[in-house]
Amino acid sequence: MNVPFKITRLTGELLESAVANPPEPHRHDHEELVILTGGMPVHLVDFTSTRLEAPMIIYIAKGKVHSIHPDPNTRGWVIRYTNELIPESRFNFYSNFSDQVNFQLNPDYCASDLNALCEMMLKEYKSPKPNYEIVRHLLSAVLARIDADRKQDDQESSPAGSMYTTTFNSFLKILENNYKRPEGVDFYADKLNMGSRNLNLISQAIFGKSITEIIETRKLIEARRLLLNSDLTVANIAYELGYNENSYFTRVFRKKTGVTPTAFREKMQNIIS
Repeated sequence: MNVPFKITRLTGELLESAVANPPEPHRHDHEELVILTGGMPVHLVDFTSTRLEAPMIIYIAKGKVHSIHPDPNTRGWVIRYTNELIPESRFNFYSNFSDQVNFQLNPDYCASDLNALCEMMLKEYKSPKPNYEIVRHLLSAVLARIDADRKQDDQESSPAGSMYTTTFNSFLKILENNYKRPEGVDFYADKLNMGSRNLNLISQAIFGKSITEIIETRKLIEARRLLLNSDLTVANIAYELGYNENSYFTRVFRKKTGVTPTAFREKMQNIIS
């Protein structure tokens, strides 16, 4: 992407050809945020398809290979931006621990707020000389609005929601610094001065997955990144990620993705070449 920011309104006219001929999987050199306000498109990420249902926020991290197949009712906004414009966001952070980062909005979500911010970004983007500092502030406001809604949902769903979120985010930060080590749930529970059972309960409540599943997902996301962006052998990648045996790494990778690491690398190289 030769500019730091792009925004597109998803209309029936714009998506007509994509509905008839769904786009091929492709890899981004930018971050992408989709605000889905209508429809039920299919999202394909690393050979795994998921049916999405509006209203929803979809975040696609830089480097992901994906495609979105819209249906005739798909509506919303697509926002593309460089990492330099918004260096860090909660979506970017969570993308390290989940194959897809989707946030289901309540049907009565504040559409007017998000739509107004997108309209202002679109107006600035289409101006003869866009001011990307203004765009950055508006996009930051969009991300803050979404994050505020998510936190409110956490608090409404459980009185302990806010505390759970804080503990869970602390776990993710510790995991990010240790995921290459062959450590399990007990290691992370000890770091947080709590029991393994309680940590798993918090993980299930916030993320819908066990701690073991999240650890494994983080390892496999890094494995896919290395398979795509490095010349390391499968055996070297397994060692890099703390797997004692290459054969065990291959079994885990195949169970998660449906293909072996070698087949994944070959398929992805064919897609992006």
